[in-house]
Amino acid sequence: MTGLHKKLLAAFSAFILFVMLMTGAQAADRASVEAFLKTTGFDVAIDSITLSAENAPAMLGLEDAEFGNEWTYVARRVFDSGFMQNRAIGILEATLEDDVLIHAAAFYASDLGKRLVDAENTSHFEDDDMKNERGREIVAGLVADGSERLGLIKRMNHAIDPNDVGPEAVQEIQVRFILAASYAGVIELSVDEEGLRAALKESEGELRREMEASALANAAYTYRAFSDDDLRAYAEALEEPDMQTVYELMNAVHFEVMMNRFEALAVELADVQPSQEL
Repeated sequence: MTGLHKKLLAAFSAFILFVMLMTGAQAADRASVEAFLKTTGFDVAIDSITLSAENAPAMLGLEDAEFGNEWTYVARRVFDSGFMQNRAIGILEATLEDDVLIHAAAFYASDLGKRLVDAENTSHFEDDDMKNERGREIVAGLVADGSERLGLIKRMNHAIDPNDVGPEAVQEIQVRFILAASYAGVIELSVDEEGLRAALKESEGELRREMEASALANAAYTYRAFSDDDLRAYAEALEEPDMQTVYELMNAVHFEVMMNRFEALAVELADVQPSQEL
């Protein structure tokens, strides 16, 4: 998947460890966490991390074909659903307190919550280009009509990531993946880590705009069948303190699992890809 400058993805692991030490006695049991993931649809969100492997070669300045026939096999092995689910469950089992879990699960077990989860689960695995195109068409129509619905969608997106950590999390994953690929001999960096971070920082503004537009289009498409009242109720539910706590933690877990798998992928690629210069 949360202050902007204080909770970068590089610090998520330390943050999670700290919470484990402070709240472990109050944390939910594994069975409750597994049920929570299924009720909220977070299990499907974790599985959808697999789709991000499609962007891995481009992050290294390479093409899928350059990895040969083993690329699909390696990606599937590294982004193994069982491994990712167990990693997410393990972290949440130690960090997600019972009262917060119950609050979030109760909403997603409601009629509206179930419909939202069904729509979100379906959307995760639909074609991104199609969703983006249709979503942007919906957004354009809302803008032309001056519709209140556009504001509701923006409100929902903000509540899911109130501190806008997403862009910096994505950049951190890129840095960690590229560095891991360099250490593994998959690529040769022409800059050091500081130079790499500086280069990515220069494009951060553009990345933020792209991610905001994409998130808006995705939400417009995903929730297209829901009424304005439904979206308002969802936004209000997301803005409640306990739900904010849940999403802060789920965002951290989502990005931690993604970062872990990309670093593992870099190591695996060393056996299938000759060294390239980046």
